[in-house]
Amino acid sequence: MASLYNRFVLPGLLKCACSSPGIMKQRAKVVPLASGRVLELGIGMGINLALYDGDKVESVTGVDPAPELRAIAESAPRDPRLTVRVEDGTAEALPFEAASFDCVVCTFTLCSVQAPAAALAEARRVLKPGGRFLYCEHGLVPDAGVARWQRRIEPLWKRIAGGCHLTRPVHAAIEAGGLKISSQDSLYIPGAPRIAGWSEWGEAALL
Repeated sequence: MASLYNRFVLPGLLKCACSSPGIMKQRAKVVPLASGRVLELGIGMGINLALYDGDKVESVTGVDPAPELRAIAESAPRDPRLTVRVEDGTAEALPFEAASFDCVVCTFTLCSVQAPAAALAEARRVLKPGGRFLYCEHGLVPDAGVARWQRRIEPLWKRIAGGCHLTRPVHAAIEAGGLKISSQDSLYIPGAPRIAGWSEWGEAALL
């Protein structure tokens, strides 16, 4: 049953949630900043592909462990000038050489990877010296009352939302992962439930 859910139900739910106007506005704050050779962690259905600037980006390589989502990403809209590759893989064990990419893009991915610390370590490994880590995520809210509800709901939420966690910190995890944040911001996404709508985004680089 879980396999049928993941194959036929979950992609539709993810598309609806992950491409909502509020989420797309958040994606648009970071993805167009990418340049050079770009790696996208958890490319999913390729929602970000339409946001890359073909004048600045040489190529986009996306990894995702879900074949159902990779198949959708292969035909997702994008600038025709972009060279795009979609590969099987996980953020925690990237199949690329060290110092291979100018930029790593991570949007609404750290919430669902098995081990965020390992994913950030891998992002750090594949970045070239001077490379940039662009991120936009949702996670643990700063308000104690809402955070309590996040913890209560998270076990069920993970089951129906493809392993998505509600209570993972964002900025703190990125800095603990050995990346230095140079710019950051946060807000509750308008129109989203507060338990899932706290978003943090910014840019980081190798220490």
